[in-house]
Amino acid sequence: MSSIAGKTTVPGAPLHHTTKYGLRGFAAALRTDLHDSGVGVSCVFPGFIRDAGIFADSGAKLPPGVGTRSPEDVAQAVLDAVEHNRGEVDVASLAQRGGAVIAGLAPDIAANVVRRLGGAQIAQDMEQTLRDKR
Repeated sequence: MSSIAGKTTVPGAPLHHTTKYGLRGFAAALRTDLHDSGVGVSCVFPGFIRDAGIFADSGAKLPPGVGTRSPEDVAQAVLDAVEHNRGEVDVASLAQRGGAVIAGLAPDIAANVVRRLGGAQIAQDMEQTLRDKR
């Protein structure tokens, strides 16, 4: 279980992104090494999940149009990944998935959009409200 943060970044969360990017690389390497063994490896990339998890616990507010997904969406994605041996499965809103694609092609443009949409403030709000959970 990684995060859409393993495909794109926001200001103020370098350690979070480091671990999520690392999980993506680890899963991809394992998948390659285990290809002929009958063992599948999948990496799931949730975005903002309502009703459970870090984002829901933080109470942070998103800009209009960013959107969230549900815990049930994550569970279904995990089942789909296992049943169909998918290497990567995104469980993020359309806006977040689009942002991740842009970040892969033009990281500076994606980072600029995130800054303009208030990504730094969202990350700061999440960090402040969750500080006591570390």
